[in-house]
Amino acid sequence: MKAIIIDDESKARNLLRKIIEDFCTGISEIYEAETLPEGVEIIKEKGPNIIFLDIEMPEYNGTQIFDFFEKDEMDFNIVFTTAYNDFAIQAFEMNAVDYLLKPMRPNKVKEAVKKVQEKMKGQNIATQLSELKSTFKSALYEKIGLPVSDGILFVEVNDIILLEADGMYTKLYFRNMDDQVISKPLRFFVDALDGNKHFYKPHRSFLINIKYIKQFVRKDGNYIVMSNNKTVSISKEKRDEFLAIVNSL
Repeated sequence: MKAIIIDDESKARNLLRKIIEDFCTGISEIYEAETLPEGVEIIKEKGPNIIFLDIEMPEYNGTQIFDFFEKDEMDFNIVFTTAYNDFAIQAFEMNAVDYLLKPMRPNKVKEAVKKVQEKMKGQNIATQLSELKSTFKSALYEKIGLPVSDGILFVEVNDIILLEADGMYTKLYFRNMDDQVISKPLRFFVDALDGNKHFYKPHRSFLINIKYIKQFVRKDGNYIVMSNNKTVSISKEKRDEFLAIVNSL
């Protein structure tokens, strides 16, 4: 089998490579990448069978790997690596995909590789990964990763009051923490939160959490006041739709 390690930390890559070389005789070739885009290029060129993929990386987090492949291209197995065991594990356990908690342990890596070898026997990997992608986007997955200067900040989706477009950036307002300006356009978050019934886009510049609406004001062109007193514009064509949604809750 061929494997690739995608992790922005060189020490983590080196440790995992050493463990694989010493304990996983079924893997004959090992590639490395320190960013997700770099890893995607290697995957498409070399066709590894197993991908050891870190979740918390700058610019792109590991779960965004699905955005780079069509369904019929996903003929690889993923083993996610993470230092977080309080939110991601439920999503992984709902699917036939493994995860490893950092720091790595040889016996755990060996077990994960053995599981992948067993899964490769007659398993539809594309379907498996498609289901995992759906899980990450579902309401069951309660956190979202935000790329910040020193890594990935994971926040509770339910704590987001609203999001405001600022060119190619987005400003997020939270219920119980400081605002964050993230280097992703609002469209990125609209797609990431697609399917979550609590988020609504009343205007091209805003995405709001309906749970935190404080008031709808019928003057000055109509606008919404959120629980943090931030005012949100509502476009004329969205007004009736918005009122219908709120009245249905």
